[in-house]
Amino acid sequence: MVFLPVPRASVSDHVFGQLRDAIVSGRYRPEETLPGERELAAAFAVNRHAVREALRRLQQLGLVRVSQGGATRVLDWRVHAGLDLALSLTQSGDVLPVETLVRDMLEMRACIGVDAARLCAERGDPDVTAALVRAAEEYGALAPDLDRMAAANIAIWRLVVHGSGNTAYLLAFNSLVAGTLAVGDVPPAGRAAELLDVAGHRRLAAAIAAGQGTAAARHARALLTAPVTTPTTTPSEREARA
Repeated sequence: MVFLPVPRASVSDHVFGQLRDAIVSGRYRPEETLPGERELAAAFAVNRHAVREALRRLQQLGLVRVSQGGATRVLDWRVHAGLDLALSLTQSGDVLPVETLVRDMLEMRACIGVDAARLCAERGDPDVTAALVRAAEEYGALAPDLDRMAAANIAIWRLVVHGSGNTAYLLAFNSLVAGTLAVGDVPPAGRAAELLDVAGHRRLAAAIAAGQGTAAARHARALLTAPVTTPTTTPSEREARA
């Protein structure tokens, strides 16, 4: 495989990115051995320290394993990697080579959101529920500015997830909202059905404030499974459902 020499600035990042993409794309198969540090350093025209740092980051992502004797073997990312891999790719402007990635992220987002809403209602933190009701009331004033509504939507769901008291959900949420990973490559205009449902956000907040876990989950599901579309009209041509 031919690698491209990299700029001296952040050389480790470039080595890491090229090796990561080679592994995720399948150019290196699971259990294959990567070239040695010396060979990689020569191929990238960098020092061995940059290569070593890149390999360390690949190992942290679950993409390689350094075997006894120093050989670096490729791992199957579908078995060993976590959300950090998708986040790493998103930050570099790349995506996993999975055709259904946007759908998959939306489904995960919905699963976490629905159960977090139920738990938030059942666990009833008064500070969280009061803040959530206020946020839902203020949310409608942002319509029809979908960019501002998208930012406020994340703030609302952060309250819900925080109120669920589930640390695993919170950590997953933090990964999902990093960069554009929350909804894959779907822009706010493509989520108009969800974002413009002001009444739905208010119903969700009211159910949580009332301690109605089942109703909160139902309203969360309705919001998070709203159709994702390619917009044919501009935001100003739509009206929020109050």
